[in-house]
Amino acid sequence: MRFFVTGVNGQLGADVMRELAGRGHEAAGSDIAADAACPEGTSYYSLDITDKEAVKKTVTAANPDVVIHCAAWTAVDMAEDDDKADTVRKVNAAGTENIAEVCRDLGCAMVYISTDYVFKGTGETPWDPDCRDFCPLNFYGLTKLEGEEAVRRNLDKYFIVRTAWVFGLNGNNFIKTMINAGKKHDTVRVVNDQIGTPTYTKDLARLLVDMCETDKYGYYHATNEGGYISWYDFCVEIYRQYGLDTKVIPVSTEEYGLSKAARPRNSRLDRSKLAKEGFKPLPGWKDAVARYLKEADL
Repeated sequence: MRFFVTGVNGQLGADVMRELAGRGHEAAGSDIAADAACPEGTSYYSLDITDKEAVKKTVTAANPDVVIHCAAWTAVDMAEDDDKADTVRKVNAAGTENIAEVCRDLGCAMVYISTDYVFKGTGETPWDPDCRDFCPLNFYGLTKLEGEEAVRRNLDKYFIVRTAWVFGLNGNNFIKTMINAGKKHDTVRVVNDQIGTPTYTKDLARLLVDMCETDKYGYYHATNEGGYISWYDFCVEIYRQYGLDTKVIPVSTEEYGLSKAARPRNSRLDRSKLAKEGFKPLPGWKDAVARYLKEADL
């Protein structure tokens, strides 16, 4: 199969390219940068997804069977700035529509990576992947929902995969941030009233390619297994595995201090549809942290 992957300089995009290369698929990666460290045997295109004509020309030339769209604006707090709003929407909504339209024209399938932020983030019930009770708490979530709708509006052959609390080797993430903080401070404060599950991009990449090798299209939720936890629980386990004695103090969202962008308290994603459709779930999150720490140079 031939694949075209956007956002390959990001955490997930980089792992998707490695997964595709490892399985022997023909893969072309893209990002806005002039170059990227793509695996041997793959190709790279510099591409601004907000440029409609460039998207059409580049993706058409690659002629993929599937486009895995990992590129996105993910700086959640910065997205709230008035001077960034237009850019965020161009990337997450219009850029996604540009990709969806060329997929429609080529007759190829598309994978769109979305987020729990499309939901209102209240209650304790895990969000079902086919739930339509959308109410984003912040501008980032709104533009990601607009991206979902662009995919659904233009295509029949699509996977919309929502994930949360992502960490990977290629870029910054919560694990790196907390280990750096734990090395510098005797104590750290971490919120304990925002609940979800971490996701290792290496594991998610495997699942995405598994999906693309089928025609079981639709909405899915994908995080690592192992139950729902707080950011506090996550940090405690990271320090335990890494061997840091830093004291972790649990605090509420209000005690921690408000961010520019509101954060969901309920980031629980119901992953049961994966098994129902015959897909192998991701491993437990504690196991994922152990493997990540072994591979990362922290």
